[in-house]
Amino acid sequence: MTDTIPATGRLTAGSASRESPRDIDRENAVLRELVTVYRHLSGLAMQDADLAGVVQLISERASATVAVVSQLMDVMTAASPGLPPEKAAALVRDHVVHPRLGQVLRASRLSQRALRLPNVGGVPAIIVAPILVGDEVPSYLITLDPAEESFGEDMSLLVTEHAATICGVILGRERVVAAAARRVRDDLVEGLLLGRGRDAGDAARWAAHLGYDPTRQHNVAAIAFELPPSRAADAEALRQRIRESIEHFMTTRAPEAIVSARESEVVVVTAASPDPRKLGQACLARLAELFPGAKVVIGIGGSCRVPEEIAGSYDQAHRTTQTLWRLGRTGAVSAFEDLGIHRLLLQVPDLGELRSFAAEVLGKLSEHEHEHKSEYLSTLACYFRENNSPQRASRLLHVHPNTVAYRIKRIEEITGLRLDNYRDRLIAQVALEILDALPEAQ
Repeated sequence: MTDTIPATGRLTAGSASRESPRDIDRENAVLRELVTVYRHLSGLAMQDADLAGVVQLISERASATVAVVSQLMDVMTAASPGLPPEKAAALVRDHVVHPRLGQVLRASRLSQRALRLPNVGGVPAIIVAPILVGDEVPSYLITLDPAEESFGEDMSLLVTEHAATICGVILGRERVVAAAARRVRDDLVEGLLLGRGRDAGDAARWAAHLGYDPTRQHNVAAIAFELPPSRAADAEALRQRIRESIEHFMTTRAPEAIVSARESEVVVVTAASPDPRKLGQACLARLAELFPGAKVVIGIGGSCRVPEEIAGSYDQAHRTTQTLWRLGRTGAVSAFEDLGIHRLLLQVPDLGELRSFAAEVLGKLSEHEHEHKSEYLSTLACYFRENNSPQRASRLLHVHPNTVAYRIKRIEEITGLRLDNYRDRLIAQVALEILDALPEAQ
C-alpha cells in the first residue's frame, strides 16, 4: 500500500524560503507522524482489529479524546489519555450535547467529509468524520481536538477522516461476518423447528451450536404479526423493523433465548421458567407502543427438553397462532394447552358449520337470553364447570342453590335437552365451547 500525503497548503516552494529552519523541522516532524499514523491505521485494516483498536491508536498518537458514536449519539467505544474507557465515554457524552453538533453531523454525512467545530467558549474543538459502510453512515468518529498539540488543523482533519475510513472497513467486515453467522444460525434453527435432522445426534449437535441447554425445560413461542392495509407501500421495511424490535426485546429480556426471524413471524426458544406467557405479554405491550397499527398474536408450544422435541413444540406454537387468528383474538398470548377443545373444534375448515351447530343446540336459549335478559347461558357454563353441582355453582354465582336448579330446569324446557343424559350434556358443552370461541355465533 502506498501512503500519499495530501497537500496542506503550508509547504510551498515560495513559502519554504521564508520559513525558519525550526518551522520547517516542525512541519517535517508532523508529516512524518502523519505517515506513521496512516501506516498504523492501514495495518489495522489488514488485521483482525476492532473499532476500539482504531480509537485507542488515534487517542495515543494525537493525545486526544476519540470516540465512535452512533446516529443516536450512543458512545460505542471511546479512549482518552490517562482515562479508563468508561470515563472516556462519559467525557464524550458531556460534549456531544453541543447545540451546533447536530448541524455538523448532518453536514458531515451529506458531504461525506470530516468537518471541524471550532473551539468556542473554552469547549475543545470537535472534529467529526462520517463512517461510511457502502452508502450508509451508521456512525461517526469524533475527536476532541487537544489544541493542536500533535497536529495542525489540517492534519487533525486528515487523520480523523482516514481513521473513519478504516472504521468503515472494519464495520463492513463485521457486517459480512455477522450476516454469514446469522444465515448459519437461522439454518440451524430452521432445521430444529422443522425436525430436519436425520437422527437425534443431528438435533443435539445443532442445538449445542445454538447454546441450547438440554438439562432445562424449554418452550417454543411463535410471535406472528400482520400489517395494516394502509402500510402496504412500505410493508417490507416495516416488517423488518418489527422483526428487529422483537429480536432486540427478546435478547434483552431473555439473553439465553434462541431467536430466529422469519417472514411474518419470530420464533423464540426460551426457558420454561419464568413463565413464557409473562414474557409474551411484555413483548405485546412493547410492540403496541412501537407499532400501534400492527396486529400481533403469540402462541406458546408445550414444554420440550431434548432437542428433537423442539419441532413438536414449534408445531403447537404455530397451530396456536393460527387458532388465535381464526378466533380474531389479536393482541393475545395463548399456550397450546390453554386452547382445550378449541384446538379440535377449529380444525373444521368452515367456521359456519360450527356456528350452525351451536345455533341448533342453544339458539333458542340465546334468543331467550337476548329478549329477557336472563342469565341462563352463564348459569349453564358454571353448572358444567362445577360438575353439575347446583350447590357449588350457586356459590360462584352468588345465588341460592334452588335458583340454579330452577334455571337448569328452564334451560331444559327451552332447548329440549335432558342434561341428566350423557349425550345431550356433551352436545350442550360442545355448543357452549363454540359460543365461547365464536361469540358472534350468539
